[in-house]
Amino acid sequence: MKRITVFCGSSNGATDLYIKEAKKLGEELARRNISLVYGGASVGVMGAIADSVLESGGHVIGVMPAFLEEREIAHKNVSELIMVESMHERKAKMAELADGFIALPGGPGTLEEFFEIFTWAQLGLHQKPCGLLNINEYYTPLVSLFNHMTEEQFLQEKYRAMALVDTEPQGLLDQFNTYQPPSVKTYITEAQS
Repeated sequence: MKRITVFCGSSNGATDLYIKEAKKLGEELARRNISLVYGGASVGVMGAIADSVLESGGHVIGVMPAFLEEREIAHKNVSELIMVESMHERKAKMAELADGFIALPGGPGTLEEFFEIFTWAQLGLHQKPCGLLNINEYYTPLVSLFNHMTEEQFLQEKYRAMALVDTEPQGLLDQFNTYQPPSVKTYITEAQS
């Protein structure tokens, strides 16, 4: 695994724990020589993880739409900043560059990015791992919703298992290293029946 895209908020959140744990993930990425691909901002959780990777000697690629350059305050010290025209281009570029995807705490934009990439995995458009770093139990309600979807038969267990979850960066990255995606052929066959 050479690059991981991290979706996360451009705000700090309600507790310092979000920033602290984002920095831990950044340190672990750099320690494992995994480049960070992220939204390119210098503020909030986004800025914290980028700074942490850089301070730990790692490589950071930011991807930002031009219209957000001032609002999200583009990070001027990243290894590479790729400017794109739209949010769609941003997601496509981040997906293209990544070998896996992690969602840290964030708002609707973070969830939208994660759900699109998770759906692409379920449809077999990629076979890269998708994970939630459950800092401060932030994603516990979402994990409960995934479980509810499975119980109510809107999400098969094998696809539910594609959403990797851990409270620690090391544990989540270890799961990424052993991830085996479900068979795409099986999904297509089941979808047609």
